[in-house]
Amino acid sequence: VKTLIKIGFKVSIENGYGSSLGIDDSLFSENGAEINSGNEVAQNSNLVVKISGKDLNNFDYKENTIILCGFFDKNNEDILQIKKNKKLEIFGLNYLPRITRAQAMDVLSSQSNLAGYKAVIDTAYEFNKALPMMMTAAGTITPAKYFIVGAGVAGLQAIATAKRLGAVVSATDVRQASKEQVESLGGKFIFVESDENLETEGGYAKEVTEDYKKKQEDLIRETVKNQDVIITTALIPGKKAPLIINEEMVLSRRPVSVICELATSQGGNVAFSERDKVIEKSGIKIIGYSTSASRTAYSASWLLAKNIINFLSLLVDKESVSIKIDYEDERIKWVRV
Repeated sequence: VKTLIKIGFKVSIENGYGSSLGIDDSLFSENGAEINSGNEVAQNSNLVVKISGKDLNNFDYKENTIILCGFFDKNNEDILQIKKNKKLEIFGLNYLPRITRAQAMDVLSSQSNLAGYKAVIDTAYEFNKALPMMMTAAGTITPAKYFIVGAGVAGLQAIATAKRLGAVVSATDVRQASKEQVESLGGKFIFVESDENLETEGGYAKEVTEDYKKKQEDLIRETVKNQDVIITTALIPGKKAPLIINEEMVLSRRPVSVICELATSQGGNVAFSERDKVIEKSGIKIIGYSTSASRTAYSASWLLAKNIINFLSLLVDKESVSIKIDYEDERIKWVRV
């Protein structure tokens, strides 16, 4: 709020917006914001900032409103129809390209980083053994074995966090370029040899072919049998998450082992997983929180605010304090819905 007002914006916030973090409306008011109902904010703003675009139909926006969402689903036909009817201009920051110039506004990186960290903390809590090797007079406790599926931002942070807690970590990814990153963090990289290019122009993982899926399935089937903890992070932007740990793989594991998946919001990587629940299947715990980053809400909010402010700076002519959008800028082209 303080930063946007300093730029020249007039800022209005929905009443009770910070209540889940224990932030009272008065704190926003003291820093220059007006407090209104959600619908008043929607009807009286030229530019609306939202974390998610999934509930756009809850508010009555005036025509030609610019809406900046941290996360937007381009496959949501109902929301796209509202966009068309109201002539809304929508930007979804989750579609930013993975390029250097976009890093400071990359919500997937900032939020996935926290999700990877939180996944390790959650599994350490649910796993009823110690993670590091411990040598005692009574004997030696062997370190826990972690297997990370997907070595993007969340996966790499999960590797780093699990290593710091003393676990032995291995990881896999469809992108060969991930090998160096995994190994630099002390993990062992497990990879399906392939001539396919499985990375998009924007730096994300592509959907794989059936032949690759078969090879990957065989590799993971053998790998997961001896792992104490599995964390899956595999997402394909705008598509259903790939099922990677099937029913057979889940049931092949030892009781008391733990699986945490970060893809339940897009269908899930793991058989039996349930969105926002921790379930038990044949003695194996499966964690399915869909918004892991929001469970570290203070850190997530701080980073998301920075991402949003950095993107807003692209839309504003600072001299006239007016909206001026350069549709040729690749950062804007990628996120425009």
